[in-house]
Amino acid sequence: MITIGEFLTIQDVIKVSRYFEQVSLPSTAIQKMQKSRQVVEKVLQSERTVYGVNTGFGALATTRITKDDLIKIQRNILLSHACGVGEPLSEETVRAMMLIRANSLALGFSGVRPVVVQKICELLNKRVTPFVPAKGSVGASGDLAPLAHMALVITGEGYVLENGAKVPSSKILKEKQIEPINLAEKEGLSLVNGTQAMSANLCTAVNDVLNLVYFATQVASLSADILFSSSDAYEDIVWLARPHEGQRIIARMMKDFLEGSQLRESHRNCPRVQDAYSLRCIPQVYGAVLDTVNYVRKTTQTEINSATDNPLVFNDQIISQGNFHGEPLALAADFLSIALTDLGNIIERRIDRILNPKVNEGLPPFLSQRSGLNSGYMIWQYTAAALCNENKVLAYPASVDSIPTSAYQEDHVSMGMNACLKALKILENVVSLISIELMCAVKALEFRRPLRSSVKNEALADQIRPLLEDSSDDTFLNDQFLRVRNFVETKVRSVAYEWWKDHA
Repeated sequence: MITIGEFLTIQDVIKVSRYFEQVSLPSTAIQKMQKSRQVVEKVLQSERTVYGVNTGFGALATTRITKDDLIKIQRNILLSHACGVGEPLSEETVRAMMLIRANSLALGFSGVRPVVVQKICELLNKRVTPFVPAKGSVGASGDLAPLAHMALVITGEGYVLENGAKVPSSKILKEKQIEPINLAEKEGLSLVNGTQAMSANLCTAVNDVLNLVYFATQVASLSADILFSSSDAYEDIVWLARPHEGQRIIARMMKDFLEGSQLRESHRNCPRVQDAYSLRCIPQVYGAVLDTVNYVRKTTQTEINSATDNPLVFNDQIISQGNFHGEPLALAADFLSIALTDLGNIIERRIDRILNPKVNEGLPPFLSQRSGLNSGYMIWQYTAAALCNENKVLAYPASVDSIPTSAYQEDHVSMGMNACLKALKILENVVSLISIELMCAVKALEFRRPLRSSVKNEALADQIRPLLEDSSDDTFLNDQFLRVRNFVETKVRSVAYEWWKDHA
């Protein structure tokens, strides 16, 4: 059971969104929400004009709404703001949005009734997932369009995803015995004003990238071993001269993954002076990626425990501010995209070195025993190059753009949602790149026999070998790639633990 309104971790988000753990709202959070709601109620009983409580929204902030229409406008804001387009966000992304939105409201700064959060929790626990189109947020006045699509469902309107299909929410709520609610004053705005679509995507990205960096480091160690890389570059004395945390962690992992390798010992006194950068600089490059991911992790962790709607209630004050602006997440997502793109670049270079007879010291051309007649794994480097090229296009920062919205009231926006969506596409490509490297490395390992790699690397190879085609002639390789990729994806999608601390 995950408790909200206290402190939510990225791991909690993954457990709920991906693995359907149940959610509860504690009494302490209910009390905080009730206290802030009382402040909103006092404003409603007064003659004060307060944005979001008794006014219009955005550029219509100066329009006072009559008491008779304050309930109607809550429904109107959801209907008018649900303007997303494109394919729907995945079930796990929407579930993450719901959890983070509920957690944000449960902090007690938004002035909404506890029943709103309880209803979101009920949808999560009964596995009702709103249909939310992916495109439409500029990540400034919150993720308005995605959150509006999400919020409509608790009122019995809009659509849900049911077995991959778009179904009217009223039908599913009736089947699952969920009573829709009527929103009270301010609650419509509080539901759509926030950064939860961006932060949901980043939770997924951070979790999976942390797993990916760990696994990619072992695959890199296997490739380095097969290519007779010197392990001197991974010694402690090297990172002591340049003590970046990520470099230190990756260097120690490389040494650990290579411990006891016969391949490493077989060339200890070879005449080669130094290795190519894609081998020698693994700690420096992977370490920088790890440091980047940890920066994004900290930013995301802060965001999912923040109140990001507008206005917010502080004791007896209601303050209009800008916590909904997605700039912290936009910059973090763009930084992550750049880091992942470069990680893919260095992986592609090692794929080439494993396959390229000009640089791989004794391996058959393209890992084919009958090269010429057979092409072996030649074209996998082409595929890797294509993926890297796509990543470079996607890595252009979305956050450097801003297009004013709402009649110049929202005159600077973050474009953070696009930054997050791009990061996830790049992540998918890097998973494929690691899968190609692993497939090639395990195939190449057989050509180094009778020498063996380390115990840990041989154990990994033993898991992959049954997924490969055992043939001296060309075969249809795509199926074996998909099997390997499924193996890698399973590793990447597990709930991440703080493995980097074990090597710090």
